[in-house]
Amino acid sequence: MSETSVDAATGPATTRGRRARIALRAVQVLLALFFAGASALPKLIAHSSALESFEEMGWGSAGMYAVGVLELAGAVGLMVPVLQSAAATGLAALMVGAFVTHVTVFDGENAATPLVLLIPLALIAWTRRSHNRDLLGLLHRSS
Repeated sequence: MSETSVDAATGPATTRGRRARIALRAVQVLLALFFAGASALPKLIAHSSALESFEEMGWGSAGMYAVGVLELAGAVGLMVPVLQSAAATGLAALMVGAFVTHVTVFDGENAATPLVLLIPLALIAWTRRSHNRDLLGLLHRSS
């Protein structure tokens, strides 16, 4: 039996569901790599381009490091099943802030980037929302 054939017990919906879960996981991995490497790393190593941008915003190095840490934490959270919805929500909130900042401080330059990232983050947050219940359960047990 080929991989593309459909078992009568599982049906085509299960096959599509499995493929959708795999695709979503791949998107999560790509986003985690992007946020950890391309976005957080320059901030955390105080790369000149990141430092100049945060100086122009008036946030200085403290703001740059804070955003870098939040992005790195979000990237790690995207890879931890119980945290993935919360991490995607937090990163989506950062992208809303980034969009507003790009529009107001940088006259719209690169403002599309946070919007493009916002779409898959919102999808992850919504699709993985059942994990929020698991996270709340863990938090209640520890208190």
